[in-house]
Amino acid sequence: MFSLPPFSELKELVASRTAGDVLHALKSPHPDLSDLAALLSPAADGFLEQTAARSSEITMYRFGKTIQIYAPVYLSNFCTNQCLYCGFSAGNRIDRRKLSLEEAESEAMILHNRGFNHILLVSGDAPKAMGVDYFEALALRLRERFASVSIEVQPLETDEYARLFAAGITGVAVYQETYEQKTYKEIHLSGKKRDYEYRIDIPARAAEAGMREVGIGVLLGLSDWRADALALGFHLAWLRKRFWKTAFTVSFPRLRPAEGDFTSSMDVSERNLAQMLFAMRIFDQDVGLILSTREESRFRDGMIGLGPTRYSAGSCTAPGGYGNPDLTGEQFSIGDHRLMAEVCSDIKNRGFDPVCKDWDMTFQLH
Repeated sequence: MFSLPPFSELKELVASRTAGDVLHALKSPHPDLSDLAALLSPAADGFLEQTAARSSEITMYRFGKTIQIYAPVYLSNFCTNQCLYCGFSAGNRIDRRKLSLEEAESEAMILHNRGFNHILLVSGDAPKAMGVDYFEALALRLRERFASVSIEVQPLETDEYARLFAAGITGVAVYQETYEQKTYKEIHLSGKKRDYEYRIDIPARAAEAGMREVGIGVLLGLSDWRADALALGFHLAWLRKRFWKTAFTVSFPRLRPAEGDFTSSMDVSERNLAQMLFAMRIFDQDVGLILSTREESRFRDGMIGLGPTRYSAGSCTAPGGYGNPDLTGEQFSIGDHRLMAEVCSDIKNRGFDPVCKDWDMTFQLH
């Protein structure tokens, strides 16, 4: 079971780092968690150009001039959890819907016809409305048509993840939202997600089940971003040590407007976000870094080549929204409204290659 130092200690560790510590981290061939703390510290703010350059150097060496493109497919906005920040929260009055298998397949094929080969299936946490049987059946329909099909759904047990892996699901994304337990309890009012300890072990269960890839992350704006990012580093290092066959990704989504009008005093700027991305790339050279359509096109274009390796594009967060753009009931409002072709064009204009397929199910089946 993953165990994290007290959040207060993480905050103190970051706050105590000096300019000398930052320079040491930038020069270290094998940065450790103390180096990550330095790169996340207030002292590192004055070294943003140097950290960007180092992050870019590592990214180019490890991933080349490529950015993988993917899109989410929202399957249902039913949810039994009450989470203050989420548009799907059980207490919100939104139009609720669950896609049938045929409707979900149709949504996925709309993306396929637009050129997507990597998709992420997303749903609220409502097992009675949408359980493992549904995800298994949908995976069997889609596995031959996409290079990878990942899920971001309710927590499952190890045997259930193994079952979905056998059906063609290649990855699992699950975000702790915040690693500060006090804040976690305050913003998760009811439902299974309120159990902090249960949720923090989900990535390990997914990796143990054999998933090819596991994604972790925090929702920026809920708590101290520097300490949360350091906690992510601790979690990532722990997972890598135990599941060395598994690929990992890290996402840094910032709060976006959503039903319920949740607000936070924990402002996280684009400069803060950039610092986190650079720090994580320097700390872990192989981790995939995701920058989604939560961010505006201007910022995403500016980050090309500096650290992120995966971009979503043409996203819709309402179930059925690709086939019917007029539908409501989205999880949050997006910041980058460009279509896939526009995102890819802008990536190419900066001298990089938008990759729509870098894996094939054949590699896994044989």
